Amino acid sequence: MTQQKKIDKREAGVSIILIFVLFLVLYFFVTLFFKKPSINDQAYVNNNFNVFGLNIPQDLTFCEEKIPIDNFEIRNNLEKEFFTNEYWKNNSAILFNKIAKWFPYIEPILKEEGVPDDIKFIAVIESHLSNKVSSAGAAGFWQLVPSTARNYGLIVNSQVDERLDVEKATRAACKLFKDAHARFNNWTLAAAAYNLGIGGIERALKEQNTNNYYDLLLNKQTGEFIYRLLAYKTLLSSPVHFGIKKSKIKYSPIIPVKTYVVDSSITNIGFLAKKLKCSKVQIKLLNVWLIGDELDNPEKHKFTFRIPKNLNKDYSSYYLDLISEDGYLDKQINDEPDLFVKDTTLITESKQIMYHLVKPNETLGQIAEQYLVDENEILKWNNLTSVSQVSVNLKLEIRAKK
Repeated sequence: MTQQKKIDKREAGVSIILIFVLFLVLYFFVTLFFKKPSINDQAYVNNNFNVFGLNIPQDLTFCEEKIPIDNFEIRNNLEKEFFTNEYWKNNSAILFNKIAKWFPYIEPILKEEGVPDDIKFIAVIESHLSNKVSSAGAAGFWQLVPSTARNYGLIVNSQVDERLDVEKATRAACKLFKDAHARFNNWTLAAAAYNLGIGGIERALKEQNTNNYYDLLLNKQTGEFIYRLLAYKTLLSSPVHFGIKKSKIKYSPIIPVKTYVVDSSITNIGFLAKKLKCSKVQIKLLNVWLIGDELDNPEKHKFTFRIPKNLNKDYSSYYLDLISEDGYLDKQINDEPDLFVKDTTLITESKQIMYHLVKPNETLGQIAEQYLVDENEILKWNNLTSVSQVSVNLKLEIRAKK
């Protein structure tokens, strides 16, 4: 009997342990499926289809101004941008590549101008760091409209568009931000004013009797602007927050350039290229602010042309961002371009491809001289057998040698 009692006690102990284990398993599944999620919990699926538990950063700031994330409506607006915006899921690698190239240009200017570093993320959401031209006429990395650009010292006309000069446009944008900050004494409102205009934010603050961006009822674009800005800042500063395995972004070196200051008119950019001992396309690609081939300069403004010190190095990834998205340097301003880059993926270490539209009374010899190439090479590149086949409005492929 004593032995039987020991066996019974051992079996009872095992049963109790099994019941306890089953209880723990059951409790785990019940908690998993029926527990109400915290207001701070979110799910995110990245482009590798991995699910991560995420939240809004507790110490979220913009230009060192703390974001009131404890407010339910503000948190809700942030969550919409943080977890429903699809752009970075498919394009985060492109954005990381772009900021590695262009933040080294933008950050020092912001510092020199006394503008907070976080302002650089506005250029990212405005243009994704490309010289795009919007349907509303805004252009460049900072998407300045012509009137605003002129107000802040940039030249915008049929021959020159300095909005496409990254450094000059950044300085102009800094002046605008500083003016807005002087008016509102708040960088968040200054950023919103960049989107809506200083006057627009002033009217909204007065009509709604507040001095806080987060209390304002604004149009959809401006109402989402700061929340999107915060989401992009988090993505590009802390990509791991979105489940993206990315170490600290290593900035690319700035292109070493030689600069030439011109304070006179230019009748043909091809002659300037010849003087500088480079190709016409090498001038155009780093100086896309010059729209056509000519520059009338009766006021003797000083224009700085930049040429790579190493003409044999491939900077095509930079050029892709500097030219407008459809391949033209700026077709909206220059109605009859005779030079445009059709496909910059063809820019390689051995050649650069561009296209020339033959003008009336223009000879093949003149075209060859303009691009520093041989007439026979032009014929070969275009599958032509005779000079007589070169006619007005014919589009010629030019392979400019470096």
